[in-house]
Amino acid sequence: MSDRPDSGEFNEAEEIAYLQAAPVETILGNHLFVLLQVAALRLAETPPNLAAAGLVIDTVAAMVNTGGERLGEHVDLYRNALAEVQQAYVRAKSSTPA
Repeated sequence: MSDRPDSGEFNEAEEIAYLQAAPVETILGNHLFVLLQVAALRLAETPPNLAAAGLVIDTVAAMVNTGGERLGEHVDLYRNALAEVQQAYVRAKSSTPA
């Protein structure tokens, strides 16, 4: 989760210290992008896993819509990334046989 270089070992105390010190907006932003990557990966599967991608997309949309401006200075970046994945979902759904 942290932005520190990976030492190869998990240090619980360091991770807790990072989570306590990092702005909540930063932690949420990191998780939003990870979730959007998960959705994109599900859409890239053959065939696309529309159910899994849709669940992740809907969850991210709820987080972004509920958090709104409270998500901080990068909220527009989150909205744009979400819109791109939503468009990819629509394209995948339209090209997948019913």
